[in-house]
This record gives sequence, structure tokens and C-alpha cells, in this order.
Amino acid sequence: MKNKKRLILGVCAAMVGLAGMAAKPANAQAAAYPNKPIRFIVGFSVGNSIDSVARIVAQYIGNKTGQTVVVDNRTGANGMLAAAEVARAQPDGYTILISNSSTITVNPSLYAKMMYDVKRDFAPVSLIVSVPFILTVNPQHAPIGTAPDLKAMLDLAKAKPGAYSYGSAGVGNLTQLTYELLNGKAGVKMTHVAYRGTAPAQVAVLSKEVDSTFDNPSSVPKIKAGQLRALAVSSAQRWHELPDVPTIAESGYPGFDISFWVGALAPSQTPDPVVNKLSELIASALQDPDVKAKLAQQGNLRMLGPREFAAQIGVETAQYADIIRKADIKLE
Repeated sequence: MKNKKRLILGVCAAMVGLAGMAAKPANAQAAAYPNKPIRFIVGFSVGNSIDSVARIVAQYIGNKTGQTVVVDNRTGANGMLAAAEVARAQPDGYTILISNSSTITVNPSLYAKMMYDVKRDFAPVSLIVSVPFILTVNPQHAPIGTAPDLKAMLDLAKAKPGAYSYGSAGVGNLTQLTYELLNGKAGVKMTHVAYRGTAPAQVAVLSKEVDSTFDNPSSVPKIKAGQLRALAVSSAQRWHELPDVPTIAESGYPGFDISFWVGALAPSQTPDPVVNKLSELIASALQDPDVKAKLAQQGNLRMLGPREFAAQIGVETAQYADIIRKADIKLE
């Protein structure tokens, strides 16, 4: 009996020792990280907002660590080509996906065949920037454009189902999902018109081709010039660029909160200490005055660490799947 007890204790001690040995290389790897160039993979073109965020953060991390951080634009398939490349990469912290929310939380419910599985293939690192959508109308286009507030506009639409229209940046785009969520909460039916991007949707509002749209921060100059009216922002909090514009939640639809975000994800199986080290570097970047000023032009700085970011991804994925199902949104 004593020999058996000694054997069990010996096995347990050996297992603890092996666990400690396994942890040491990962911790040592994190302590030395980064000791070679890092690649930020971006699934969109140079000059895009995701690309801009990636380059701002890359420059800071490069300066802080003394290692080169290269931004590599791999465009195509709504960001999925870039995501698939990172999913297959060596999980060592040197190939990182800088992604928008659609690639991670919307695409899985839109595409029958995916090149990656978000839960299986990625380790969330940090959410960096959160960008609200701005519900805009043309003040010269009555009656929607002259409605005093969002509630009044939606009351007009409710009285005439399908008579008024909204433009989006494309079928399945977050701008459509945001409007469909609002329509559902308000009990409204508006006609959807899909465009190839937010810019043509904005032009459609200005030309009175559609009644409204959820626009991005590029609309701010036209809002301030009086060419467009902002009725509400989609985020839970007001946006610093338009402090007088209420949120949708404040406008009578409690709990409404949708934003477009940019975040960093590593391949799954990347050691936790390395993920945490990169997350800390990004958090440090968001405290730098120069970085903060540059990123503020892109949206709200919103740092979430690995666990919080993973939880956010889970909540949003379920929310968008529900919107897509209820609105019967399908890609042609």
C-alpha cells in the first residue's frame, strides 16, 4: 500500500514538473517577444480605415520594441483571404490579423462555405477602435429629412410600410444589419437599397435617391456643413465628434448598441504569454498621446484584452446571426 502511495505521489510530482517545464518555454518566449519582425495582415486596401489603424499601431510597436512591424495588405473576399492566411500561420505571435468586425462576427452567418472557423482558428488579442454608425438624412428631402428626431422619422415610416427607403454599403454589410435591427425594434418596414460601399450610399442620400443610411465618420464634414443631418449614432455612448447627436438608445430604443470595430487576432495555439504581451503593447499604444490623437480620427479608442475581446466576439456573432435570420438576408 505504501509503495502504491509513493508511486502515485511520484507520478503527480512528475506531472507537475512536466507542466512547469512546458510553461517555462512559453514564458521565456514571451519575455523575448518580439525578437524578429512582426507581420500585421490586413484584408483591405491601403488607405482603408482598418489599414490606417494597423499602420498607426504598427509604427508605435515598432518604435517601442525596436522590431519592424510590417503591414501586409491581402485583399479579397470581404477580408476572408487575409483571415484564412493568419489562421494557417505559425502560432508564434509574428503573424497577426488586424480585422474589422464583419470578417469575424458577420461572415460566419452569411457565407455557406467559410475559409476559417473563428472559434477554432483564432486567439483574440485586443479590440483597438470602435466606430459608431451615424444615421443620416438629407435635410432638403421631406418628410424623412425634415423629421425633428429619430422617433418622428420612424413614426413616419411606420405609417407607410415600404414607402421610404434606406441605403446600405451592400447586402449583409453591417450598415444593413444595423438598420434591420432598428427596423425590428421600431416595428418599421423600410425598403432596402444596396450599394457598393458607404460612399455611394451617402451620395444616394444627398441626391434624394434614398431617404436615409447608416454612414461612417467620413460623413462628418457634410454633417457639419449642413448637407446631411445626423439623427442618431448606433453606439451605446455618444461620439466625441458629434457630441450633440443622441444615441439610438437615448432616442427611445433602449439597449441598442452596434459599432464597427477594428481588432487584433493571433492564430489559435499562440501561447497565452505571447498573446498577453502583444495585448499589453497595444494597450500601451492606446495610452500614447500621438497614437490617441491619430486613432481618435478613426473612432472611439476601446481597449479590450484577450478575454473581454473573445466575449465581445461571441455576443456579436450571436446577435448578427439573429438579425440575418430574422431579416432573411442572403447573399446572391
